[in-house]
Amino acid sequence: MKDETLHALLATREAGHAVVLATDLVTGAQHLLRPFDNDDQGTENPELLSAAARALAKDSSGIWETESARVFLHVLSGPIRVVIVGAVHVAQPLSVMASAAGFDVTVVDPRQAFATPERFPGVRLECSWPDEALARLALDERTAVVTVTHEAKLDDPALQAALRSPVFYIGALGSRRTHAKRLARLEEAGFGVADFERIRAPIGLAIGARSPGEIAASVVAEIVKVLRKLDE
Repeated sequence: MKDETLHALLATREAGHAVVLATDLVTGAQHLLRPFDNDDQGTENPELLSAAARALAKDSSGIWETESARVFLHVLSGPIRVVIVGAVHVAQPLSVMASAAGFDVTVVDPRQAFATPERFPGVRLECSWPDEALARLALDERTAVVTVTHEAKLDDPALQAALRSPVFYIGALGSRRTHAKRLARLEEAGFGVADFERIRAPIGLAIGARSPGEIAASVVAEIVKVLRKLDE
């Protein structure tokens, strides 16, 4: 590997970004592919870039082959992030289950009486308003955002930030009536039907969940389902 490629790879990994190392199996040439970075994609081959995006989505390395090329795509990605907005009761089992599933969990809530290490041991806490916290977290295509507060002043800014980002999952807790009111507010803020279709609400898989633990289990299962693209 050339020093230039190695340094770029280390810098990308240190910044926490996912990347694909492409190695031409015929020539040995290597370069980095960043399928979701419009400014630096690392290649002018749209088919190869698309293959790299699919590999990243599946977290699966492998060989991409055409009549004129044979390239090994080595996926280098950190853990999937789950950002939970609202340090409420359902967020407690949700943070535990998401962590157990291997996700990197952050709980966002400006109410420091709720967002405490005692209630969320071992979980990263962001005790600030959702719009500020999500801007710092730099939402990307390997992030899921879940809003669970039932309070418009907290959920709405988080949903707006998520809809303006490439996150792969957006879920919002609440009844259909609550969600209808939520969509009306988002429409007033300039969002449309295509945006609304990105929001999973009612949140979680339809398993008849009632308790906070059951709801948490349904949400984690839905995140995994969307992540693995099983509903396409």
